[in-house]
Formats: sequence, C-alpha cells, structure tokens
Amino acid sequence: MKLKNFAVVATSVVLLTSCQCKTTDDSNLVNSGFNRGYDSCPVDTTDLPKRFVLDRAFYAFDSYSLTTEGRMTLEKQAEWMKTNPGKTVMIEGNCDERGTREYNIGLGERRANTAKEYLVSLGIDSSRISVTSNGKDAPSVAGSNPSAWAQNRNATVVVY
Repeated sequence: MKLKNFAVVATSVVLLTSCQCKTTDDSNLVNSGFNRGYDSCPVDTTDLPKRFVLDRAFYAFDSYSLTTEGRMTLEKQAEWMKTNPGKTVMIEGNCDERGTREYNIGLGERRANTAKEYLVSLGIDSSRISVTSNGKDAPSVAGSNPSAWAQNRNATVVVY
C-alpha cells in the first residue's frame, strides 16, 4: 500500500514539474492558462495530491491590475472550471520580497480579489472561489533579482 501511495505521489510530482510555467526573462513573462490551453499536458486531477496549481496571473510591480495576459490566463481557467463544475479553487495572492510584510499581505489580497472578480465576471459562481494572501511569504521562485521578482508577483489559482 505504501508503495502504491509513493507511486501516485511520484507520478504527480513528475506531472506537476512538467507543467510548470518558468521564465528567466521578465520581459517575456506570459501566462499559460493551465499550460497553454491544457493540451500539451493533459492531467486528470482525480489522483493528484491535495494541492494542484492551475496557473498564475502575473502583475506589474506594486500593482493589482490584471494585464491582458493575466485576463487570458483567467479566461482559460474559467473554461476549465466550467467543464469541472464540482471543483473549487483558492486564489493565492503573492508578492515579491520588496516592501513590508504588512503592505505585501494587503497587496496580495488585492491581487487575489482582482483575479476572483474577473473569474466571477466570466460566469464562475463566487462560492467556488476563495482567496488568501501569502504576501511575500511564499515565493514561487528563489532569488533577489528582477526575474525572480516578476515571477513572484502573481495570483496563483489552486485546486484543493
């Protein structure tokens, strides 16, 4: 039984690793909308671990306004939610390491709420979406440089 559980977790890690959105140049930072429309990484979320990251909408420094790319990402996530009506999501607002902890908690919450409001405007029931803010306490990538900061300024949509 332990071996079977290990195999499920190991497979899930491989799937999640292959679906990550990565960049090293913040000028080319784009949102993939659940890995650019789901087709290059088809995943059945039934057997995945408890936390499964769909994708991230990125933000400019000190901003909580959605970019065109962020809206496109959320539109694809809304499509996924419409085809999976039993799923609920948590949107985690995140910030880069600059600024105070208190300020970044507030900014992360505004980012998460902006993403939620956009999903609701696309027809997703608000009761299926909860929000939280990690502020700068849960960076997506390590580093103290413009590329890392750009990747850490996001709203992450997570299925639990």
